[in-house]
Amino acid sequence: MVLIVFLLAYLVRRKLDSAGHVSGDALWRSWFHRGSRVHAGAETSVAGGLALVLLPAFLSGLLEYLLIGYGLRWLVYPVEFVVLVAMMGAPGWKRTLRAYSDAWSRDDMQAAWHHVRDRLPVEDRREDSSAESMHLSLSRAFIVSVFERYFLVAFWFVIGGMPAAIVARGVVALAEQWPQAAARPRFVRWAEWLAWIPARLVSVTFGIAGDLAGWLSEARSLLLALRKPAAEVLAESANSALTGYALDPERFLQVHPDEWSRFGSSSLTAVRDLLDRSMLAWLCGLALLVISGAV
Repeated sequence: MVLIVFLLAYLVRRKLDSAGHVSGDALWRSWFHRGSRVHAGAETSVAGGLALVLLPAFLSGLLEYLLIGYGLRWLVYPVEFVVLVAMMGAPGWKRTLRAYSDAWSRDDMQAAWHHVRDRLPVEDRREDSSAESMHLSLSRAFIVSVFERYFLVAFWFVIGGMPAAIVARGVVALAEQWPQAAARPRFVRWAEWLAWIPARLVSVTFGIAGDLAGWLSEARSLLLALRKPAAEVLAESANSALTGYALDPERFLQVHPDEWSRFGSSSLTAVRDLLDRSMLAWLCGLALLVISGAV
């Protein structure tokens, strides 16, 4: 049932993302509003944020325990489905990427930057940045967003059920949205720990789902770099697994200068397809684990 529940939740979540509905970020932001006020000198405290993540995780585990204890195991599945739909999802990206691609095709980089600036890391939001650096920053942000809101949740759901999925997604939300900015660096470190194994598994599936030969040429440096952040592992893995210079705009411009206007769209399409194929590989892997009785 793990596979069926996750597959149904994934399909529903993709539909919701396409329509731009039910943002998990908005749910966490509303929930974290309780931590918007702290006593002077306690801005770096992580206890409040951790409590707000552990509470729903504990309650979900308690509910599952009670349902199983009362012989109502079948009721756990719809609860897991609802939790997964709430924890997964990256709505809004489809509309953003479409507007960005349209602006790129018109060679209107100013408009393209305005469409995506809120999606970029703070340090990359310079209006005078080059088109190449803007595109690489956007591609990386998109890959990381999908990883944290799908692959990371899937991994910890399989490992530890609903509580683990809530904790993993909640820590990422704390790193991005906790009202007390001074406490976020510690949440960022915790999110990196939770992402260490999943990011490298996604790297492997990038190779399987993409250009395996290209990925193998970079695999050693990617998988054995113990301290390399998950975002770098994912971006470099995607670059090595994609062909046609999809994540190398400077090289693409040199080789195909006449096709520069379509680069933005074709590059993002290649990235989306790679992520979709990688999730398919994960689903196949989960099916094998279910068949073998491992989960």
